[in-house]
Amino acid sequence: MRLETGRWKRNLALHAMLMPGAVFIFLFNYIPLAGIAMSFQKFIPSKGWFGSKWVGLDNFTYMLRLPDIGQVIYNTVLIAVLKILCGLIVPFLTALLLNEIRNGLIKRGVQTLIYLPHFLSWVILGGILMDILSMQDGIVNRFLGLFGIEPIFFLGSNAWFPYTLVLSDTWKEFGFATIVYLAALTAIDPTLHEAAYVDGAGRWRQTLHVTLPGMAPTIVLLAVLSLGNVLNAGFDQVFMLYSPQVYESGDIIDTLVYRVGIVETQYSIAAAVGLFKSVIGFVLIAMSYRLAYKYANYRIF
Repeated sequence: MRLETGRWKRNLALHAMLMPGAVFIFLFNYIPLAGIAMSFQKFIPSKGWFGSKWVGLDNFTYMLRLPDIGQVIYNTVLIAVLKILCGLIVPFLTALLLNEIRNGLIKRGVQTLIYLPHFLSWVILGGILMDILSMQDGIVNRFLGLFGIEPIFFLGSNAWFPYTLVLSDTWKEFGFATIVYLAALTAIDPTLHEAAYVDGAGRWRQTLHVTLPGMAPTIVLLAVLSLGNVLNAGFDQVFMLYSPQVYESGDIIDTLVYRVGIVETQYSIAAAVGLFKSVIGFVLIAMSYRLAYKYANYRIF
């Protein structure tokens, strides 16, 4: 008992540091779980949770019968998967290229430049993208015009919009994601590169036989953990850039919940769609952590 008391006193400062975060999570993550009840009710705000009629699974049945639900799920998975792939490949390649820069000043300058977009909100970047991708005077279409290419309506064409989302999100986040891969590179024993060099291996051979195997656990871990984001296509970005013209290719689950719940005030249907996404997301996250433990020996507890 004395040992446990002493340990508690030693860790008191650490527990105090955790308290603000724990309170924040409790207030904004656990208390709102009570709203799940709306998924099974015909919710009327004036009557509240206790006065609204219970309808069981009717909201979920209605949700699955929505004419666009299949397309919305397809858009969500497509955009999210492409973002995950680009978010793994581009930072990895960037880290390899940065690792080859020997001038420290240039290396730090490049790192700073590619990190900056991560710290800008999509409210700001959305306005920037609307300007540079404009059909009339956008810098991208002006550049394409130099080669005789007709202007492309990047933000209003169903053929281009999903890929515009993926590329712009990759541009925003790849610099920050590079940090993890650079850290993994520093963990590789430099004597392995020296031994490979003595054996006659060039930079390509060293990358193939030393760098890649050394980074493999990090790559596998990030790839497995990213499975939990398969249904997270990025509400902030899509909401700032999409329009009714591209609902067919750009409408995702989160924007559907926003329109149904906030704009059309169908709170119960929106709650059902949100719960549907959350349950699938929970299963995917559980699977990803299981796979991370199996293939990368990663575990939280």
